[in-house]
Amino acid sequence: MYFISKINLFLFLFILLIFSCKKKQEEITPYKEPLEYIQLTYPNYFPEMTLNTSNRLSKEGVALGRKLYYDTLLSNDGRSCSSCHNQTESFSKQSVNSLAHINLAWHSSFLWDGSVGSTLEDAMIFEVGTFFGTDVSKLQNHSEYPSLFEKVFGSKQISVNQVAFALAQFTRSMISSNSKYDRYKKGELQLTPQELNGLDIFFTERGDCFHCHTLGLFTDNSYHNTGLDDNFNELNSGRYLFTNNSADIGKFKTPTLRNIEFTPPYMHDGRYLTLEQVIEFYNNGVKISPYVDPIMTKPGKEFGLGLSTQDKNDLIAFLKTLSDTSFLNNPQFSKP
Repeated sequence: MYFISKINLFLFLFILLIFSCKKKQEEITPYKEPLEYIQLTYPNYFPEMTLNTSNRLSKEGVALGRKLYYDTLLSNDGRSCSSCHNQTESFSKQSVNSLAHINLAWHSSFLWDGSVGSTLEDAMIFEVGTFFGTDVSKLQNHSEYPSLFEKVFGSKQISVNQVAFALAQFTRSMISSNSKYDRYKKGELQLTPQELNGLDIFFTERGDCFHCHTLGLFTDNSYHNTGLDDNFNELNSGRYLFTNNSADIGKFKTPTLRNIEFTPPYMHDGRYLTLEQVIEFYNNGVKISPYVDPIMTKPGKEFGLGLSTQDKNDLIAFLKTLSDTSFLNNPQFSKP
């Protein structure tokens, strides 16, 4: 009888131990719903996109980044990302001449001088940690954010890096590829004779635009001195102030020409208010200096492109075929 009692006691303690361990394990690793990962699509004439494997795009992560993008809690002075990147202006801002947030997934450096890089995550860490100086305690004490961050990153504890990674997911999803030119490339419509002449000017030596504004993204994501100035100081030395390499004097990032009609003013300092002024500069106004890009002074082009009035108008007509109004009105990119 005593032996049987000992067996019963042993079985009782063993069963109790099993349930205790199971409960403890459940407390340590609570069940989490799987994330819904996103596969981005883009035309075959775009360069291949390099994704950050440490920050996979998910429906939940993009939604969190979108919410943060429009939230003034990111700053200490009432600003959000959208304060300088307005959707109706292709996520740029005329008053501050900010670079457009469009097809950033293909960029490997950021800002006009390229001083921030080399991934979107790096850029957003700069924006959150340095530019905004985000006080993450405001997000931590918010009624919604801790749970949203836990869903995406597995913890309710919010960090600067996690804020940046969420913003990177959202901005990486902001792809523009539905302009009139894109539909022409897909064989869905025809361009007008005026637009076709502009296309020819753009992609041939007649206008020589394509060397810096390459097919697909319409930017080479590089840096050039295009002859805006021939005397240089701290305001117009561009990339040189970051690299301290004299070869970079006067070089600035090549902006995309997608949605260019919606992103005035033009050039790094906003000196030109219209596309007509920009074209006239390239046609007649390039200033020669030891630092100007050789593209600007090819034989026969030392004194400009020599475009006629009709050619200039046709080139602008083509540039406007790069406008993607669906991007400007896409509710997936709008304030939630």
